[in-house]
Amino acid sequence: SSGINAEWPLRPGSHRIRITLTSRNLKSLEKVCTDLINGAKQKDLDVVGPVRLPNKNLKITTRKTPCGEGSKTWDRFEMKIHKRVIDLKSPSDTVKQITSISIEPGVEVEVTIADS
Repeated sequence: SSGINAEWPLRPGSHRIRITLTSRNLKSLEKVCTDLINGAKQKDLDVVGPVRLPNKNLKITTRKTPCGEGSKTWDRFEMKIHKRVIDLKSPSDTVKQITSISIEPGVEVEVTIADS
């Protein structure tokens, strides 16, 4: 199985880097994923991912009427949060160049560096 926990030989000065992307908009999330991976492959880095994690479905059910009068009708609202994980093996200064790409609005990027 591939991933950051697998035995992954590191060159001196390299770090294991995990980039976590979260967004409500799937298209912009996938675009940022492909941009990051293309940038990493241009620099000849080892890339694992994007690993698609389960969606978070946030649901709210509320009454349509504000005052409580009338028939009891309900509105159901749902918000899906999509999450992707990309693992890289590279020097930390290279990651700054890769993550400096234009990131779509609404996409959160979290970079974790695991030294070992």
